[in-house]
Amino acid sequence: MNIELTRPIVFFDLETTGLNIGRDHIVEISLIKVHPDGRRESFTQRLNPGIPIPAEATAVHGITDADVADKPHFKDVARSIANVIKGCDIAGFNSNKFDVPMLAEEFLAINMTDVDLRRANFIDVQVIFHKKEQRTLSAAYKFYCDKDLEGAHGAFADTAATVDVFLAQLERYPDIPHDVKGLAQFSQVTRNVDFAGRFVYDANGVEVFNFGKHKGKSVEDVLRAEPSYFDWMMNGDFSRDTKRILSDIRIRMGKQQSRK
Repeated sequence: MNIELTRPIVFFDLETTGLNIGRDHIVEISLIKVHPDGRRESFTQRLNPGIPIPAEATAVHGITDADVADKPHFKDVARSIANVIKGCDIAGFNSNKFDVPMLAEEFLAINMTDVDLRRANFIDVQVIFHKKEQRTLSAAYKFYCDKDLEGAHGAFADTAATVDVFLAQLERYPDIPHDVKGLAQFSQVTRNVDFAGRFVYDANGVEVFNFGKHKGKSVEDVLRAEPSYFDWMMNGDFSRDTKRILSDIRIRMGKQQSRK
């Protein structure tokens, strides 16, 4: 592989009941683990999300309630998934915005707090693609690999295509980094504080809001000026990870205040 790997890297893709990280659930997950010596291992599993799959979601990935009625729930395979990604870096297509925060949310929902995805470097193949070409996965596959993507929106087909596109990008662009940390930095659009990107670091390393009426404002400044905003977010439809980060910031503020 035309990349410097010091540890395995796991490419993965999720199919879900929807796009709301705090409310929706995984219906299919596929992982391809690439080892430094080039060996590959794959894992694909359909899951019973525990909630109905909306017709809009089925129209995208083709998975129905009947297809997953007898499948395990996430909690039943969570440890196996955690073992696959343990000690690995992580890559995907639009993974920094969606797949990583969704997977982190599923682990938190079953209180598997020992799984810390933040130890990984995250490479988002879509960001590399958009910075260089700005198209979709199917177009990327055609552009880089000169093939039509068969089975698009199936987790394994999308994951395998992402691996092929990524390797073709490394060949095509000698000017982009060829080490995991460098690619992880190149893949970033923002420096997220939480996985969902509701909070980001500004140029000075300060946590700021990345949405809504307070976008661009310091989280600490907003919590001081408008304490009720904390309750609104904690009671809102935000991910558990986002709420945990918000709570940590307020706890830190309280400790700082007590020292004065």
